[in-house]
Amino acid sequence: MIDRVHLLRERIPEAVIRVLSLVSILIIAFIFIFVFSKAWPVLQASGLGLVTQTGFDRQISDAFYASAQDPVLKFGLLGLIAGSVLTTLMALILAAVFGIGAAIAIAELVPPLPAAFLSAVVRLLASIPSVVFGLVGIITVVPFIQNTFVTTQMQITYLSLFQITGRGLLASVAVLTFMIVPMVISMSIDALKAVPESYRETGRAFGMKRFRIIWKIVLPSARSGILAGIILAAGRGIGEAIAISMVCGGVGNVPDLSLGPVSLLTPVLTLSAAIVNKSEAMSAASVEEALFACGAVLLVLGALLSVTARVVERRLGRLAGHGN
Repeated sequence: MIDRVHLLRERIPEAVIRVLSLVSILIIAFIFIFVFSKAWPVLQASGLGLVTQTGFDRQISDAFYASAQDPVLKFGLLGLIAGSVLTTLMALILAAVFGIGAAIAIAELVPPLPAAFLSAVVRLLASIPSVVFGLVGIITVVPFIQNTFVTTQMQITYLSLFQITGRGLLASVAVLTFMIVPMVISMSIDALKAVPESYRETGRAFGMKRFRIIWKIVLPSARSGILAGIILAAGRGIGEAIAISMVCGGVGNVPDLSLGPVSLLTPVLTLSAAIVNKSEAMSAASVEEALFACGAVLLVLGALLSVTARVVERRLGRLAGHGN
């Protein structure tokens, strides 16, 4: 009897975990099926051109005014994909550099009391709603860019390509960096603090200096946790809609990197921001399907990001194993 009770105590939690895991998988599968089914008419009509062609803004306008008998179903999301990837990648690089540096300072260099205060501030910043970051971006970041980097001559020179107003790729990167850097800092602090103190003591026993211990022992040991923070930040970045829609410029351009620094001032539109900005036109069925196509591409990008992160994590684990 006692053995049966113990067996039940072991099997019930295991069964609950399995059921919850199955439910989670089913929910994710349902989301994918629902989004792709809604986007299917556009996916079928556009084909590969969906991710290789531009013109989304004009196509949305045409779709809104088209008749129900002759709907516009061909769309090009290349400009939106470029805006999403460039904005997220640039913000992620900046957030990783500043975030990991700040985490090292808080976890390893600052005395305990100030470190606890700074950690609380970082967690508070991470909980701020995205619309607040967007509002701050409109009030401070956009005017700063316009007053500092934009000249009348520049506006005239590039008027035939795009209108320079301060809202664009640079403003989006700045706002997104401020949004995701607290997450990188917080996750990196937790990863650094999880490294056993005995590792540091071993380094000191070998006569290693403080910064060398951090660089050679602590950071490699915390690598997985830091990478997890960066991955979470990337996921939030590529899916951010409200704040980016307020500062991106709202035009589905592919920034011409051959223009040099001026390309940072290009008005852009990300996939998630497009869903927000163009939702007012969803009364047209084809517009709704186009926005679901944006969501479908976002889901694919998120899945690719997750798979890439797993591959990188395994690769780092193998390198660490060979190093040992």
